[in-house]
Amino acid sequence: MGKVVAIVNQKGGVGKTTTAVNLTAALGDRGVKCLLVDIDPQGNSTSGYGINKRTLTASAYELLIGRVQPADAITVTSFKNVSIIPSNMNLSGAEVELVELPQREFCLKKGLAVLREQFDYIFLDCPPSLGMITVNGLCAADTLLVPIQCEYYALEGLSQLMTTVRQIKRLHNPQLELEGVLLTMFDGRLNFTQQVATEIKRFFPKKVFGTVIPRSVRLSEAPSYGEPILYYDKRSKGAAAYNALAKEFLKNNKKQRRADV
Repeated sequence: MGKVVAIVNQKGGVGKTTTAVNLTAALGDRGVKCLLVDIDPQGNSTSGYGINKRTLTASAYELLIGRVQPADAITVTSFKNVSIIPSNMNLSGAEVELVELPQREFCLKKGLAVLREQFDYIFLDCPPSLGMITVNGLCAADTLLVPIQCEYYALEGLSQLMTTVRQIKRLHNPQLELEGVLLTMFDGRLNFTQQVATEIKRFFPKKVFGTVIPRSVRLSEAPSYGEPILYYDKRSKGAAAYNALAKEFLKNNKKQRRADV
């Protein structure tokens, strides 16, 4: 059964979507079958894979409110082993509509249940908020991956996120665990970056990925071409970083699965 990983941080601009797009592409390149579910109304993961949001006939919105069969919401991308359930601004209305649905916290979990056997990993690109859509993502997930920008403001709100996670575990999803914390926009030349990284490691002992994602112009450029960095510029330091993250992610999960046996 495929593992569901929510990529989440209620603060925007921390590399959440960049990680969603490029980690799935790097895993796909290694032969891992991935589904990326874009549950952010901005639809940046969708455009990051070169999909026109204006021409969608089925999306994460229809999946969440139960208007389509889950398989009908999937778009197969042109990139190796990666499929996506895309998103557009229609999803912004789901926050209101979900409130009226029975068991509203589990709509996404129900929609993904029949897809778990088809993929090795299902990644959820959550919106930069702690609203009902993100709650659905956390209730559907086995683990959460938290990208954190190496700047002061990234530390603010971290306790709020973890408070929400603890509430979700207590009320709806007791199996939810932390996959790991990913340091993004990392510049090792700056003392303050090192200080923030040290503080994050103190906050999340043994849960911070060894791989860090550097600041990179090429990483910023790739979405405008509708390509993950691995395909846009495979020799860039951004591509090298996400390849290293994919390797570390698979190694960690191999250990975890052995422990579960």
